[in-house]
Amino acid sequence: MGETDKDDLISIIEEEDPETNIPTTLPMMPVRDVVIFTDMLLPLFVGREKSVNAIEEAIGKDRYLFVATQVDPNIENPKAEEIYRIGTVSRILRMLKLPDGRVKALVQGIAKAKISKYLRKRSLFRVKIEIIEEPESSVVDLEAEALMRNVREYSEKILTLRGEYTNEVGSILSSIDDPGRLADLVASNLRLKIDEAQTIIEIIDPIQRLKKVNDLLFREVELSAMQAKIQSEVKDEISKSQKDYFLREQVRAIHRELGELDERTQEIEEYKAKIKRARMPQEAKAEAEKQLRRLEQMHPDSAEASVVRTYLDWMVELPWKKSTTDVIDMKKAKAVLDADHYGLEKIKDRILEYLSVRKLNPDTKGPILCFVGPPGVGKTSLGRAIANAMKRKFVRISLGGIRDEAEIRGHRRTYIGALPGRIIQGLKQAGSNNPVFMMDEIDKLGADFRGDPSSALLEALDPEQNGEFSDHYLNLSFDLSKVMFILTANISDTIPSALLDRMEVINLSGYTEEEKKIIAQTHLVPRQVKENGIKPRQIRFSEGAVLQVIREYTCEAGLRNLERELGSLCRKIARRIAEGEKGPFQVTRQSLEKYLGPPKYYPELDKEESQVGLSTGLAWTQVGGEVLYVEASIINGKGEMILTGQLGEVMQESARAAMSYARFNIGEFGVKDEIFENRDIHIHVPAGAIPKDGPSAGIAMATALISALTGRAVNKDVAMTGEITLRGRVLPIGGLKEKALGALRAGITTVIIPEKNKPDLVEIPRNVKRKITFIPVKNMDQVIDIALEPAPPKKAPKAKKKAAIRKKS
Repeated sequence: MGETDKDDLISIIEEEDPETNIPTTLPMMPVRDVVIFTDMLLPLFVGREKSVNAIEEAIGKDRYLFVATQVDPNIENPKAEEIYRIGTVSRILRMLKLPDGRVKALVQGIAKAKISKYLRKRSLFRVKIEIIEEPESSVVDLEAEALMRNVREYSEKILTLRGEYTNEVGSILSSIDDPGRLADLVASNLRLKIDEAQTIIEIIDPIQRLKKVNDLLFREVELSAMQAKIQSEVKDEISKSQKDYFLREQVRAIHRELGELDERTQEIEEYKAKIKRARMPQEAKAEAEKQLRRLEQMHPDSAEASVVRTYLDWMVELPWKKSTTDVIDMKKAKAVLDADHYGLEKIKDRILEYLSVRKLNPDTKGPILCFVGPPGVGKTSLGRAIANAMKRKFVRISLGGIRDEAEIRGHRRTYIGALPGRIIQGLKQAGSNNPVFMMDEIDKLGADFRGDPSSALLEALDPEQNGEFSDHYLNLSFDLSKVMFILTANISDTIPSALLDRMEVINLSGYTEEEKKIIAQTHLVPRQVKENGIKPRQIRFSEGAVLQVIREYTCEAGLRNLERELGSLCRKIARRIAEGEKGPFQVTRQSLEKYLGPPKYYPELDKEESQVGLSTGLAWTQVGGEVLYVEASIINGKGEMILTGQLGEVMQESARAAMSYARFNIGEFGVKDEIFENRDIHIHVPAGAIPKDGPSAGIAMATALISALTGRAVNKDVAMTGEITLRGRVLPIGGLKEKALGALRAGITTVIIPEKNKPDLVEIPRNVKRKITFIPVKNMDQVIDIALEPAPPKKAPKAKKKAAIRKKS
């Protein structure tokens, strides 16, 4: 409104006497959120059809309009009984029609009136009114004067606290001497509720009305003072979040005025649609709808609202009923497994058996398979191959080092930043409730004050219980019966027995030399050639070079180090190509040392000749089977036994058992018992920095000891494994396949095994059996006959001494 408009408005107000000639029949307009007092000047936006008709009729006559407040502001078309009967006769000073059909009107309250009768209610309200005359008092008594002063002071306090007080406002308040006018002026500027403002306008007596306004002013002063105190405590600064809140509230108000859905309503509707699409079980759906109702009642920016939103996001995104369809073609599945993995026939047969059962009975529960074997033999990649063969999603999580039970079962929602456990997270990541779920390093779970994760896995990995797996975050049951769980471990000893009982353990022993060669030629070499940017025609590996890398540059059950060495070779060639040399490059046995340096392993280093007191045992480790050399010497002393090489308690007991067996049978070996009186027996196992334990080296220790006592050399081509008793019996051991592969890598041709391990020879690959002769034995007499060479001739000791001198020099 410009300056000219203001001057015109003031002149209109001053020139006309507002209370003269007010008709008794007027058009009536109900208003929603405001009560108009006498002398109050107010702009109104009018959009309802009846109200627009009422304004147009008033403009067409004498500009008088009766304005009354409706009881419920949310009613669009109020009835007569839903409108207060006491209102204000107003005069329309300005009217402007807007392009959207609404009307903007500037009205001024003229006089208080009461509806006596409704004359018309259809197209507009037309009413018959009675003007309410206020009693006039010519003299203002002392009580009224004090009351008016009190109201003025309270008004000035409120305006000062709000920062709206000016000298002009103070002059206006001081100039009003009429109690009724003062009450109406103050009430019209107070932030009153509709029912409070209507109560004031309905009080006819000016003094009583002023008392009511005084009471409301006192309450408002207290509220404003408290608000000012709070604002001063926060240093009158509004944080960014508060600014965002106010802006969002304004945007929501604008949306409500325009009749559009605001962001909050839209969010609630979206959640409702997502809950419907998620196809949850009835229990989960009821919980989600309950949390959604809570969210509707919360402030959108509160911390609790964000917690509920996160929970609902997890609920609607979990694959409650989403499953992938198994595509099981047995021939194709076998082809996929053979293409990705060479060897491992037993494991692949077990997988194909499962797929066959799954094809015949789709409702069967998912098995819990556990692949146990040394690193680098393909346990994790087998899981991917199974998923590819079944066309299922694949999820992998590593359990190594996890010590918190909540990592498996999730955190309670009461914790800040709470999330579901890794199983539920993996299912959300997969997007289906029947993926192939691989849990790596199950043997490396820990436990501390935060709980035992392996115990939390008991429910998930039990086919009889996991149909109702409970996650702490969801606090609901989730069906895991369709999930195919595959676990991997290097050793099964550290897996808790209760957890191990729920799994079907499949052992992966490692690869033979021939298998490694084929895998290197078909998988590793092409992959490394491609990763290092070399074209296949630029490089060629000879078969002898690959074999030499396997024998002399690696010593492992798996393939990781072999791939590293092949990668190193390819990088050397890649550098030569990048420097401008032209290929093709031939990698042969002769050029291998130039690229990789001298050999790292010499398998036949200790097999140069058969020696007295040196036997070859076989050990099982987490990385596969290895040969274990045992040395025994007889030195001057007091009949004591010395054990070195960082031997564990069980291995020390095996050494003592071997010693007792040798002493008990000393006569059979042609040695006098007096030898133990002034001699010490020293048994040493090389690689002293590596801890060693277990009973399977018992017969190797006994053989080395008897060799040292009798002077008979131990055959360099014979290795042995087995536990010894005091009476010389040979007891069975474990890990025969791994030990056999370790013997093959060391160039051993004969392996002595316990008689009771004879059935385990079925698991030994045929090509290993062709190269190694396995001899089952029942007692130490048989071991000595096989392992010890015949006694040397009488002059052998001098020759042996000279040989020892030459070796020392």
